[in-house]
Formats: sequence, structure tokens, C-alpha cells
Amino acid sequence: MITGVPETEDDVTAWLLTGAERDNPSSALPAWTEGNLAEALVHGAVYFDRLVDAVRDLGPGDHLFFTDWRGDPDQKLRPDGPTVDELFSDAARRGVCVRGLVWRSHWDALSFSKEQNASLDRELEEDGAVVVRDQRVRRLGSHHQKIVVCRHPDDPARDVAFAGGIDLGHTRRDDAEHRGDPQPQPMSSAYGDTPPWHDVQLQVRGPVVGVLDDAFRERWDDPTSPAVEHPLAWVHDKAEQALGRNRMDPDELPAQPPPPPPCGPHVVQTLRTYPKIWPAYDFAPEGERSIARGYTKALERARRLVYLEDQYLWSSDVADHLAASLREHPGLQLVVVVPRVPDQEGAFSERPQQLGQAQAMTLLQEAAPGRVHVFDLENHEGTPVYVHAKVCVVDDVWAEVGSDNVNRRSWTHDSELSNAVLDPTRDPREPQDPAGLGDGARTFARDLRLQLGREHLDAADDTGLLDPDEFVAACVASAEALDAWHAGGRVGPRPPGRLRVHRRPELTRLERLWATPLYRLVHDPDGRPLRLRLRRTY
Repeated sequence: MITGVPETEDDVTAWLLTGAERDNPSSALPAWTEGNLAEALVHGAVYFDRLVDAVRDLGPGDHLFFTDWRGDPDQKLRPDGPTVDELFSDAARRGVCVRGLVWRSHWDALSFSKEQNASLDRELEEDGAVVVRDQRVRRLGSHHQKIVVCRHPDDPARDVAFAGGIDLGHTRRDDAEHRGDPQPQPMSSAYGDTPPWHDVQLQVRGPVVGVLDDAFRERWDDPTSPAVEHPLAWVHDKAEQALGRNRMDPDELPAQPPPPPPCGPHVVQTLRTYPKIWPAYDFAPEGERSIARGYTKALERARRLVYLEDQYLWSSDVADHLAASLREHPGLQLVVVVPRVPDQEGAFSERPQQLGQAQAMTLLQEAAPGRVHVFDLENHEGTPVYVHAKVCVVDDVWAEVGSDNVNRRSWTHDSELSNAVLDPTRDPREPQDPAGLGDGARTFARDLRLQLGREHLDAADDTGLLDPDEFVAACVASAEALDAWHAGGRVGPRPPGRLRVHRRPELTRLERLWATPLYRLVHDPDGRPLRLRLRRTY
């Protein structure tokens, strides 16, 4: 490999947001940090294994901070344990400062995780942790961030953090075979008894760990009470507090250690979404939409290939930006990997999501006929794999891993956190500069795309996958071969690969009529200030 050389500021600002472009002067987060070491952890089993080692490395006086959308205290992080509760409670008992922010959540009856998050809260607090169930969101919104920050104040060089799409919950501990987690959550019957689950988390070391610490502290220290909900929920929470359960108000955090020293080549930019809300966040009074801004800036430089893995691909508002790049650059292709069907059965869940996806797919395919390729996944037994990953790679240069999906909800309405990685290390393999802009191909971004591609194609190596056009052709050929094998009655050996051509959802006129308001108001709401909605910008 060619040794990485420092980027000039012009090189970095060509891809990453400047402080002014982030447009949130109330936040202390820097525009980006240099000298980091980022590693993509593909699959929940890989992430959980690393997490166990990182937390067990913490001692008295160290810090363990986490945020979560869903947390199951009994979720095993390795086949023989520990569970989430055991790992974090053991840390608290040996003197680690354990602090957590979990979404208060809607009712379990709506396929959410209110009881699981409350149980995680109770069980950890029994052992000395402090966990706050946070409802500082817009109506029908959620806290969707998933980070764990492990800090050693006496030795910051040992600090490590994790951020991405993987919750500390059931169904997430799957691996490359995609046979599912033995501890499943209820999902659509299409995914079987142990739903296969594809996901990605980012492990980071270096100064960006301090940035993720900042991000946690901004939310923890926000003066608005986390218990801002319906009055009946407020009464319920107060009753729980009177019984000594479910703390709703944060305590004071220990002093923040200095940022960890540089330890690697990567420039990392932490991006977030917060909605415009009342009472306003102190650290984002107009909300923050740096995820949307970071994506749109990177897409403006796309010339050859945008590779996406996404849970939804719902919003035509977001797809507009992809479509604009596709129309402007006739050599640009788009590959998207999504779930085959929504995670929950029933018309109320399925039809609005299918409507949003159909609109987005139609917009994209009309903008670039023959250059938009949407796939879903199945395991070798033919069971669909639920794609929960949120990954984007642009021209093997800019890579993003986070909690955000490609829809309006994630870009404007819920709290989200992702990290964009710009690697100064140039990959010497051809094509060395796929986009032709002089940016080259960067090792981190290219390796992430190739790792995911090898898995989906059952490829032993990168032969025929480096060039963007050849990569797209390999994906299309593999998916079409597997589709033909299924259509022919599954006669003969199963072709290699796990990609299937994703069919655009078809809805009747009546379904579109009733699903449209549900899609816009419930499934994919808009959290922008009115002035930005009217201007159709972020």
C-alpha cells in the first residue's frame, strides 16, 4: 500500500463540511479531526465481540457512555455471554462511570421497545449506572443514535468508541453466514424464526473519540428535562421515580479528559441530525442537519459510483439529490442494497413504506435509465436478509457509516449520528483515480465497498470488482443468475451470490390514497424549520 500523506485543507473541504457549512454555531463539535484510526465492523457479532473487550478494559475512574434506540438487557454479546446488562453492570461495580441515554420509546404494541429500554434502565441502575430515558424529540420522533464511548482519563491513548447502525438489542448478533441471532425480536414472517440481519458499526480511535464524547455530553447536559411527553406519560414516569425506578434527570458527568492523541491516518467528520423542536436544544436551537448537508456535498462530486446500503430508501425529497447527480453525470451509476420487505407485517406498516420507496425508485430510474441498480439480499438457504446497515461510499473516496437512513426522517426529524471518513492513503490498484478528479481511490472507502461486495457476491477476492463499471456488472449478473435459478424451480446447483433484483413495490390507487398521508406524517415526517421546508433545502 502507498503510505498516506496529509491532506491539504483544500482537499478536505472538497469533500467534508466546513464549520460554516455545518450551520450550527451553538455546538462545540469541530468541523472534523485528523489523525484517527477508523475500522468498519461488518456484522453485529463482530461489533459485539470488540465491545466486550473494550468495556472489560475499563477500570475504576474510567468512563463508559452510550446512547441507544433499543436496548435489551439480556442480549448476549457472545454466544456464551456476557449480556449487555452483565457487561455494563460489571463495569459499574468495579468503579467505571457508566452513563446511558436511551430513547423512551413508544408502546411495544406499535412494534417499538418501551419495555425493553425501561428494563435496561432499571437493571443497570441497580448496579450503580445512571441511565436516562430521553424523550426530547418531536411528536412521533425518536432518538436513533447508537454510540458507545470508552475513555481512560489516565491514559487517553487507550480510548475507543463505536458508532453506527447497531443497537444493543435482540436480532443484531448475526454474522457473515446470516442465519440470524438466537435471540430474535418479532419481525415479518418473511424473515423466519431467527431473522438474518445485516449491519455495520464503525470503531474509531484517536481525537474523534473526544468528539463523540462531546456529542454525548451536549445531549446529556441539555437543560430541558428528558421527560417531555404526553401528560399521562409524565405522571407514569413520576410514579416510577417515586418507587426508585427509571431516573429521568441526568446527574453531573465527571470532568472531560483531553482528546486522545493522533494514532492513524484518517480524517473523520462526525455528522448529526437534530430537529427543530420546542423547547429547543441548547446545542442546536434551530436543529442540525449536517448529515443531510454532508451527503449532498459528497454527492455533488460523484462521477462513477455511489454505493448505498440502506434500511429504507424511502424519500423522494432525498432521492432528488441522487437523481440530480445522475442526470448531470452520464457516467455515474448507483447501486443500492435494501431489505426485501419491511420489518413488520400489516398494511399500516407496509403500504406507507412501500409507497415512499416506490416513489424514490421511480424518480431515480427515470433520471438515469439503466444506471440505477437496486438489490435485496438472501442467505444461502433463500431466507431474505434484513438490511439494517446505513453505509454510503462515493467514488471510493468518501465513506459514511451511521445510524441515518436515506429518508427525510433521518435527515431532518430524528436524532441521528454518523461519521464520514476521508482516508489520505491512496490505493495503488487500477483504476487509481476512478472519478477522474484527481482524488484517487482511498484505501478505507474502497476496502469497505469491496468487503461488502465480496460478501454479497460470494467472491473469494477482488478480481473484477475494483473498476466501478465492472463491479456494477458483477452485481447485476449475480442477481440475475440467482433470480433465474429461483424462477426455474431451483434446479441444479445454486449460483454463488446473495443479491436479488429488488422489485419496485406496486400499490393500487386506493392504497396510494390512504397510505400517502400516513407516509408523510407518520413514517417520513419533516423536522426542518418552516423556512427551510419552503426553500426545499437543509
